[in-house]
Amino acid sequence: MKMGSAHKVPLSRQALAVLVAMRPYAIGNEGFVFPGIHRPEKPLSANTMLYSLYDLGYKGKTTMHGFRSTFSTILNEDTTFDKDAIERVLDHRERNRVRAAHHRSEYLPERTEMMQWWADCLDELGAEELVQVTPIRAVD
Repeated sequence: MKMGSAHKVPLSRQALAVLVAMRPYAIGNEGFVFPGIHRPEKPLSANTMLYSLYDLGYKGKTTMHGFRSTFSTILNEDTTFDKDAIERVLDHRERNRVRAAHHRSEYLPERTEMMQWWADCLDELGAEELVQVTPIRAVD
């Protein structure tokens, strides 16, 4: 993660299915599921994902970070999930130093439920029909 600390991410059934489907494409036993295009020993870069959005016609309409914002907004407005759990799933940490020193909960059971809820929500929207493996162009 960007702050250099571990971040546990509960995976939905749908996310696990993607990882299983991608396994044949992983390079080596310890390779990345999504390796870098030019440097497979490094993970796929955020810019590669952004440029892929551009190639799909979303330039000026959304960003990768925009998906995080949408996720947060929907969970905060349309669900009863604990607000601290929502922040934790996004790897946002407590800014109040005193509270942060004492409040170390990871909310893993609720986060697991939250991630499955989100995946099911996307399925209901028909997202599963929109997801296709799209070749990512090399960034020069």
